[in-house]
Amino acid sequence: MKRIGTIASMLVLAGSLAGSAMAADGILLKEQAGEAGENYCHMKFSAMDENTLSSDHPRLKAMATGDFVDFYGPCDESPTGKDQVEEQRQQESNKWSTDYEG
Repeated sequence: MKRIGTIASMLVLAGSLAGSAMAADGILLKEQAGEAGENYCHMKFSAMDENTLSSDHPRLKAMATGDFVDFYGPCDESPTGKDQVEEQRQQESNKWSTDYEG
């Protein structure tokens, strides 16, 4: 019985360490959404700072802003990868058009 408590404690500690490592990359949540063996995940990660989207090295917003991307797709998606940069640039362009071009 004592072993079960130790193993449970170790699993909780390992999970929290993995979670803090993901948070450092801007990833808040990463869970497999498809069947076992599929490369399909549900992820939540920080959105990119609009001021850096046009640069060669876009940066993520601070988590404290509460601006997150809710993503369903390949598990190897990067919050600052080419696909996300393109998607968020497009969304920013659409937002600007909606807000300022009547």
